[in-house]
Amino acid sequence: MIADAGRSSRATAWWRWLLLSLAVVAADQATKHAVASAMMPGETRPYTSFFSLVLTYNPGAAFSFLADAQGWQRWFFAAIAMAAGALLVYLLRRGGSAWYCCGIALILGGALGNLCDRLVIGKVVDFLLFHYQQWAWPAFNVADSAITIGAAALILDSFRARSARAAT
Repeated sequence: MIADAGRSSRATAWWRWLLLSLAVVAADQATKHAVASAMMPGETRPYTSFFSLVLTYNPGAAFSFLADAQGWQRWFFAAIAMAAGALLVYLLRRGGSAWYCCGIALILGGALGNLCDRLVIGKVVDFLLFHYQQWAWPAFNVADSAITIGAAALILDSFRARSARAAT
């Protein structure tokens, strides 16, 4: 009976993390739609000396990897995102610490947000641009931010797990 209660609470808990993933997808798609509706491709709107909005489309992966390919990369990266999504759901169902589950959920939401773009328009919408004088970080979006924060959470969790094992 106690084992069933533990299984039941874990089964319920992983669904809560999926809500975080869905919130990331919703925020990502809403911000991309807002920027794409308000700006022309390539248009830049500076807001501070180091931050601008710029509407750009990336048919490749991170840092425009394979952006110049002949179109096959759309389906290649979509397939990778679907496979990664399935793996991330599996890992989320297995459970773990809050940091671990949060990291997995953020990465899942980011992957699904960019997957939506690839499936619907064939490329990812990027619009956040940080810069300083002549240097600029490549434009990115909310999904990319969620993936980065999720990866950081997983790294932090790995250190916490190592510290806990060392203390025992």
